[in-house]
Amino acid sequence: MSLTTPVRNAGFEHMLHMLRAQNAAKIDVVAPATTLRARGGAIELSGVEPVVDGHGVTLVDGLYVPTTTADATIATKLGIGSKYLRFMRTERPDLFDANVNGLLHGKYKRTAEGTTRVIYPADSRSFLLRLFRGQDGEPGVLRALLSDRFGMVDNLDLLTAVLDGIRQADVQVEIRSCDLTDSSMHCKVYSPAVERLAPHLLAGYRNPFADPVLEADRQRVTTDLDVGRRLAAAEGLGYEPGSEPVVFAGFRFSNSEVGSGSVTLKPELYVQICRNGLTLPALSFRKVHLGQRMEGGTVSWSQDTVKKQLDVIAAQARDHVREWLSPAFLARQVAKLEEQAGAPVTEPQAAVQVLGRELGFTEAEREGVLRHFIAGAQPTAAGIAHAITSYSQTVADPARADALDDLALRAMALAR
Repeated sequence: MSLTTPVRNAGFEHMLHMLRAQNAAKIDVVAPATTLRARGGAIELSGVEPVVDGHGVTLVDGLYVPTTTADATIATKLGIGSKYLRFMRTERPDLFDANVNGLLHGKYKRTAEGTTRVIYPADSRSFLLRLFRGQDGEPGVLRALLSDRFGMVDNLDLLTAVLDGIRQADVQVEIRSCDLTDSSMHCKVYSPAVERLAPHLLAGYRNPFADPVLEADRQRVTTDLDVGRRLAAAEGLGYEPGSEPVVFAGFRFSNSEVGSGSVTLKPELYVQICRNGLTLPALSFRKVHLGQRMEGGTVSWSQDTVKKQLDVIAAQARDHVREWLSPAFLARQVAKLEEQAGAPVTEPQAAVQVLGRELGFTEAEREGVLRHFIAGAQPTAAGIAHAITSYSQTVADPARADALDDLALRAMALAR
């Protein structure tokens, strides 16, 4: 599996393996704009100091192929439309090279007197380049072109810090699923020991994934086979007759190593019957990646600086886990939602259309939510929320799936 292959609904061990492999291949350098040159739709580095680390001496100079995320960061830094830049790199690499090189290196003209006249000056900035080493003689990977003030918090370090915070909080948890793309990491956690009856929130709700078509949609985006088998086996037809409508206290955390987001922790209510997660984004903790300006050359922050950042994250995780995974917090949140949950939705197609426009859903998302609403057989405002969070499990992009989950309770309030 490639280091940039996206992973959806992965187990913890799979995620850990991927993060360790990525960490072993990482190179981070701060380099002047003039050391970068576009060539054949890739970025070539020249004149950058070699990296000396636990892997030995690695030459940084060479060719690096941008990821889709890197395309967006190049576009942002150079003031080019991202769709246009991505099109040029894949369809017209000659124009990609001309645009990128012109903006990085400027334009000069020799005069009749033999002097050089500056028409457009070269870019005077330095950038942080996040890279993966090339494998087996292949070009490397450009993950992102970022500000030299970007405060790096790597995914593996964040995962370790959050787990340390959970350990300090002394709360029993399970990591239920993880996602990893070239732009972000998302992990979902819940406590099987902290549960609450939610009779109105789950009144009459059926697991939509009992529909084999919808379950196939979820399996289609699940790239971890072990998780796929567990999804198929665990409560495939919902609760047995007489089982109680229960939600669990949980939270999720995310990070981007490449400027596509911040460190974020937010609470959620986990509905085990279909793995829905109703997030509470208004209560989230967010830390923007911003640090001190870095000097040119290979990036190697002091261990003290890194430790201080991670200690803050671990402390925040500890405090939030103690609050969010407590019976009292879960009881308060369920009580609020129970008041809104039972409002009837008599015209689901019209309701989903209106909500979709209000919340910015695409046409495909509106159709998907409607299918899940019908399959869930819960004609209430709560059914709308559940339809969004079950549909999100079939969305390939974890960041968009996370955004949809954030909108579910807002949709429930609007549907009243």
